[in-house]
Amino acid sequence: MNHEHEMPVAAAATPPPTAATCSPELLARQTGLDYLPALPAVEPFFLEQVPNWFLKKFFLLPLTPPPRASIAMADPRHYHQLDDLRRLLGWSDARVILAPAAAVTAAINTAYGSRSGATEQVLQDLAQEDPARLLSEIGESGGTADLLDDMSDAPVIKLVNLILSRAVRDGASDIHVEPYQGRVIIRERIDGILHDVLEVPKQVQGRLLSRLKIMARLDIAEKRLPQDGRLEVRLAGRVIDIRASTLPTAFGERLVLRLLDQEALLLPLEQLGMDPQVLALFSTLIRAAHGIVLVTGPTGSGKTTTLYSALQAIRTAEHNIITIEDPVEYQIEGIGQVQVNPRINLTFANGLRSIVRQDPDVILVGEIRDRETAEIAIQAALTGHLVFSTLHTNDAASAVTRLIDMGIEPFLVSSAVHAILAQRLVRRVCPACAEAEAPNITALEELGIAPADATDWHGRRGRGCAACLQTGYRGRVGIFELMAMGDTLKSEILATADAGRIRRRAIECGMIPLRQDGLRKVAQGRTTLEEVVRVTEGGSLKSEG
Repeated sequence: MNHEHEMPVAAAATPPPTAATCSPELLARQTGLDYLPALPAVEPFFLEQVPNWFLKKFFLLPLTPPPRASIAMADPRHYHQLDDLRRLLGWSDARVILAPAAAVTAAINTAYGSRSGATEQVLQDLAQEDPARLLSEIGESGGTADLLDDMSDAPVIKLVNLILSRAVRDGASDIHVEPYQGRVIIRERIDGILHDVLEVPKQVQGRLLSRLKIMARLDIAEKRLPQDGRLEVRLAGRVIDIRASTLPTAFGERLVLRLLDQEALLLPLEQLGMDPQVLALFSTLIRAAHGIVLVTGPTGSGKTTTLYSALQAIRTAEHNIITIEDPVEYQIEGIGQVQVNPRINLTFANGLRSIVRQDPDVILVGEIRDRETAEIAIQAALTGHLVFSTLHTNDAASAVTRLIDMGIEPFLVSSAVHAILAQRLVRRVCPACAEAEAPNITALEELGIAPADATDWHGRRGRGCAACLQTGYRGRVGIFELMAMGDTLKSEILATADAGRIRRRAIECGMIPLRQDGLRKVAQGRTTLEEVVRVTEGGSLKSEG
């Protein structure tokens, strides 16, 4: 091999003009790059660092490590992905070697053969297993399962571990096991969006679900009724709490696993994404001596994380903080947490009555679902307690009318409610592949924003890379609207139960609307316009002041 001509990845910013039309061999002659008609075996440790699909999609393969790092490439049009691959490997630069696409694909298949390993061989083994023997080997084990230490040869256990460990690696919040006619689809919800990750043969369905149900301590014989359970796994030193839910469907049981990573999701208030002025006001409001602080939004909008962050911010040795939740999602040191249990009549309302007799300073009620719970929460707030809770409403003003619709008198709402925070989660632009983007004037005008108001925007968009699974987004950030209950708003609530009027008056008093906060984050390059529109209601900002 000729080593005289080297092209570092960092230098591959502009492909040769003939890259899209020349064969790799002809292009090598034109540029002086090395060319190999066949590729050597790949170092084994590469298998742990680079996903198989990424290499196959872009016809790339790392060949040798530093100090003489080299990467094989079949299609120079994918020169952007060279940088992505280099970042995945942690290499500062690498020499590019051209090779035929067939040679690159063959080398990838050979390199991943032992793992394509992992999934295909596991599925083949499952098809040959005796179900009765397999289930008897699984057994029921107590405590926390350590995925890295579980080296059992049972293929179904390997498959479950593969599914769980991949979801944790990808940062998924949920795993869906969805049976259909002739196949089973495994999907992950990443940053709020579902992605297909694996297709499992239909004959594996029963054993896969049985293994997961046993781990979650569910009845594997019961397939006609929905069931709920929980399990814990330990992966790379992290304990992941998982909630399991089954639902019988026409093609078998559908199972959803909700992954709760305490280390990843117990965040300080400063990391939630609030603008400085909103953060400063919210930090003041949650330190009031009494009153109700409500967090509103749809399921999956981050309400629980915000409430837990607030409790951590105000927690001191002088405070007695007690929560009642359904379920207790994260355990917080120094706080008494009660799990709702309807089977023994431990409801939100009954639990809240008992908590008030425990001399609390701060109370968290997981959700106000009915008039009884609302009345007890308001009474607690009016008798000197600080109460946190949630409601499922689209904006802050609608929380007021929801309480009134439950039967709470407007004067009690205006007296007890101290602040209402509405929120959503938008996907964050991937920092690894973000590129500057000029504002879309047409889209902004449709939202009621004049082009002159977008001159100082610094928008960004991710082009898609391995770090973000080619989505252009990685992680999420909150957008918020905070309604503080001053005298003007209290008077408005007493005068009307109309959410639109209350909202307009709140904006007049300085509230930044939810969508406007999202657009600020678009202008800062933290998310995109499509994301803000996706998670907020339609309509122009003109009506929001």
